[in-house]
Amino acid sequence: MAAGAVSALFLLDIKGRVLVWRDYRGDVSALQAERFFTKLLDKESDAEVLSPVVHDDAGVSYMFIQHNNVFLLTASRQNCNAASILLFLHRVVDVFKHYFEELEEESLRDNFVVVYELLDEMMDFGYPQYTEAMILSEFIKTDAYRMEVTQRPPMAVTNAVSWRSEGIRYKKNEVFLDVVESVNILVNSNGQIVRSDVIGELKMRTFLSGMPECKLGLNDRVLLEAQGRTTKGKAIDLDDIKFHQCVRLARFENDRTISFIPPDGSFDLMTYRLSTQVKPLIWVEAQVEKHSRSRIQITVKTRSQFKERSTATNVEIEVPVPEDSTNPNIRTSMGSAAYAPERDAMVWKIKSFPGGKEYMCRAEFSLPSITSEDGMPEKKAPIRVKFEIPYFTVSGIQVRYLKIIERVDIRPFLGFDTSQWLVNMS
Repeated sequence: MAAGAVSALFLLDIKGRVLVWRDYRGDVSALQAERFFTKLLDKESDAEVLSPVVHDDAGVSYMFIQHNNVFLLTASRQNCNAASILLFLHRVVDVFKHYFEELEEESLRDNFVVVYELLDEMMDFGYPQYTEAMILSEFIKTDAYRMEVTQRPPMAVTNAVSWRSEGIRYKKNEVFLDVVESVNILVNSNGQIVRSDVIGELKMRTFLSGMPECKLGLNDRVLLEAQGRTTKGKAIDLDDIKFHQCVRLARFENDRTISFIPPDGSFDLMTYRLSTQVKPLIWVEAQVEKHSRSRIQITVKTRSQFKERSTATNVEIEVPVPEDSTNPNIRTSMGSAAYAPERDAMVWKIKSFPGGKEYMCRAEFSLPSITSEDGMPEKKAPIRVKFEIPYFTVSGIQVRYLKIIERVDIRPFLGFDTSQWLVNMS
């Protein structure tokens, strides 16, 4: 059974007043926005039941998101795919930001004509159509884009490859591929890892002529085993994979081949998640001593648990301290540390942390508040660690090959990076 269609799309201000609305099927009125906002205000008092999907007694379903001071809302009398419509609304935000720099009430009021043109192209009779900003900008132009040429639909609109235009030419053809991984680890006070997972992204920048066909090979365990290759220590199990729309999903499901015609410029080819036991690459230990309830002394030791050839950069260690701490006296063997009262923490920053090294930080704070022996127990916030390690992936993912089938001179550059590490030690 096919998913239902959207009846109308509304853009509302922060008070629920209609700024722009586009009727696609003629079975709802502008009054639907007022009914929706009334229901939204009724539910805002209970944040636990606040949902991006709202129903009314008249058989109309509303789906909405908020960006800055603008609500983007759809109304429908049919059974729509909620995930698809909410994703479409986020793509509408991206397109408006491409045109107006930022989506807010003022930018909509200044560009009513362009807004209506975009809404007509992005949705037809209630069904999402083209949401690629680069393609839309080829034939819907603001004053800054206007050219004295006869307007015609770009080839991408009439082509199966809606994310790339034909006729692209570069003097120098290049491809840049970066693997970026974010790792979240929770460690308890006994040093045991409670939870760890890896979120990865394959980011590409392509500057290729024509309509190139690309094939990407990873050390995917399922693929290597299907090919009869050994997988000892070299393959990984990819979970929760999400691809850019350019990837041929049918082919990937059939033989795990990542085949695609890339968009022009920057895009995220795929994201993945790994639920695997990860050893903290930077280990932190803290000892806290209280002296007669008027002074607290904290000793922090940190060591890098990766090979010497790698170096962590932009290391930031956040150590919680009591709320009423004053008169900080902090010494470090490397980097710099400072008291951040707005975060109730001491923040230790190390610009470069080579593998196999160990550093120490000592801090002393005064505690002016007087508390009773039977006072409320202290809350114990976790120690947070953030850092980046260039040219290193904790998951072990490897790009085995990137093939580009097109008669052009291409110089690919492969990069690996781990960033946004977040380690909680409680």
